[in-house]
Amino acid sequence: MSSLTPSVSTQTSCVFSFSEKQQQQLYLHVKQHKGILNTADITALCAQYKQPVEVILRACLPIAAKFAVVPISHFFVGAIVVGYDKHGEQHFYFGANVEFAQQALSLVVHAEQSAINNAWLNGAKKIAKIAISDAPCGYCRQFMNELADAQSFDILLPQQQFKLADLLPHSFGPQDLGNSYSLFNPAPQQHEFVVTDELDKTLLSYALAAYVPYSENYSAVKISTFENGNFYGCYAENAAYSPSLSPLQSAVSQLHLAGLAMTKDVVKGIELLQTQGKGNQLSVSQAVLASYTDLPVLQSISLNIKPTAV
Repeated sequence: MSSLTPSVSTQTSCVFSFSEKQQQQLYLHVKQHKGILNTADITALCAQYKQPVEVILRACLPIAAKFAVVPISHFFVGAIVVGYDKHGEQHFYFGANVEFAQQALSLVVHAEQSAINNAWLNGAKKIAKIAISDAPCGYCRQFMNELADAQSFDILLPQQQFKLADLLPHSFGPQDLGNSYSLFNPAPQQHEFVVTDELDKTLLSYALAAYVPYSENYSAVKISTFENGNFYGCYAENAAYSPSLSPLQSAVSQLHLAGLAMTKDVVKGIELLQTQGKGNQLSVSQAVLASYTDLPVLQSISLNIKPTAV
C-alpha cells in the first residue's frame, strides 16, 4: 500500500469515533433493519454528532465488523457501501466477512462482497463510495471491478482514500469477455421461467435478477426461518470467475446482517433454484452447508427458461 498514490491526500483521518455504548446501540438498530442505515438515519447521526457524512461513515466501520462470522481467521472486517436508490436517496449498506468452518477457504464471503451484495439485493442503483476497515485484497478488487461504477466510486480506508484504478491498474473486466454490461447495470431481462408447480414468486424474481452473463444460470436461494421471515440471495458472476458470489453465500450473508445464525433453531428450510441445463451451484451450496449441523436438507429446483412473451 505504501507505494501507491491515493487519489485523495492521506492526511485526512477519522478523529471521531462512537463509544462502545453508542456502537452497540447502532449495531442493534442496523441489525433490526437487516444491515441498512437509511437516509433519515444518516441525517440524524450527522446532526446529533455534528459530523459530515464521510466521518460518520468511517465511524460506522467497527459496527459493520461486529456482523463478521470468522471461526477460522478470527479477523473481523467491516465494509459499508454508500449507495443511491431509484429515488436518488443515499443509504449505508453494511457488510462483513463470513467464513465456513472445515471448508475450502475459497468459499468465504469477503466484507466488500457482503456490502455490495446487500446494496444490490436492496435496490441500490448507484454506488458512490465503499468504506472498508482494512485494505481490500486482490480478490475483492477484482469483484469490485465488475461494478457499473467501478471507475468512479471512492474506496475509503480508515485514513486513506483511493479510486479502484489506484488499487487495480491494468485490470481485467467484463469488456475483456465481450460483456458490455456489469453488476448494477445488467442486460435487460427478456426471459421467464417455465413454471409447472406452485413456487415462491419472490424466489423466481430473485433468480431472474441474478447477474449471470457468463454461465446464464439464473439462480437464487431462499433461506426461510421460523420467526424472522425469508432471506434471499442471487448469483453474481465475475469476469475472473473465481470472485463470483454464489446465491447461497449471498443469502447467508443477508441472514447474518440481520444478526441471525445458520442453526437448526433459526433455519426452517433452504431452497436453491437454478436454470435447467445451466446449473452449476448445487455442489458449492452443499459444500457451504456441510459447515453446519442439523440444518434442513437443501431443496434443489431446476426450471427451464424461455423468452418473455411479447
